[in-house]
Amino acid sequence: MRRTSFARWPCSVARTMDLLGDQWTLLVLREAYYGVRRFDKFQASLGIARNTLTERLDRLTGAGLLDRVRYQDRPARYEYPLTDMGRDFFPALAAIIRWGDQWLDGGAGPPALLRHLDCDRHTTAHVHCAHCGGTLDADRVVFEPGPGLSTVEAP
Repeated sequence: MRRTSFARWPCSVARTMDLLGDQWTLLVLREAYYGVRRFDKFQASLGIARNTLTERLDRLTGAGLLDRVRYQDRPARYEYPLTDMGRDFFPALAAIIRWGDQWLDGGAGPPALLRHLDCDRHTTAHVHCAHCGGTLDADRVVFEPGPGLSTVEAP
């Protein structure tokens, strides 16, 4: 069954989900943030099928979130370090982690903690306005048409 592509929808959420919205892609990125760079380490830590991992790594390198760097010639082997684009996604993943810890932990508490190296304290992600510093939440934000709306094909 073919999946519907949202890559050209005039919506940043739809386009992001088109790229990252399956059950393995964010977990591959999570492992990259943990410092995993090699295929066999991704596979071992996730228990993911080789063909599925290959497809997710190809998607993430093709989109520019991971780089593909050869570290061995015979046989050819590659590492997959995060790119600037990949590192820039971390705040979004941290927000997903915070939400999951708050709503899906079953009362057990977070399975992993984020320690901020600048202050050496455990922390969670909070989204704030880039201009005034106020909290961004559903009650304090409205959506308005942006300049890219007319340049993207409608579904």
